[in-house]
Amino acid sequence: MGKIPAGTLVVVADGGQARVFRNVGDERSLTLKQEELRSPPPEGGQGPAGVMPPEVNVKEMGEATFAKQLAFDLNNGALNHRYAHLVLVADPQTLGQIRPLLHKETTDRLVCELAKTLTNAPLDDIERALTSA
Repeated sequence: MGKIPAGTLVVVADGGQARVFRNVGDERSLTLKQEELRSPPPEGGQGPAGVMPPEVNVKEMGEATFAKQLAFDLNNGALNHRYAHLVLVADPQTLGQIRPLLHKETTDRLVCELAKTLTNAPLDDIERALTSA
């Protein structure tokens, strides 16, 4: 993986939560500071993107809806110039749900994406995974 510039938005997500960090270090020394912890909205949200097969359970539908909302928020941040660089870390399923929903402005800011489940990992483990990827 390339260098992660200072100020980069780092989102570590799965279907149930997202931890949002900023790199307060520089390109030589990644230092993440958590800014936010996001969780799915209560039942009755917008629903997932696209058509869901009838065999999808409520948990899977909630995870897909959360991924859709996270993609919307990332797009909104990119379009409103709230970040210049983005790193996206998510379990493979969530990453696969988010990726097709990202606007070109968002993907243009994407420095790195990592398909790993790290939402409950200690900060040191997240930093290590990003520096060794």
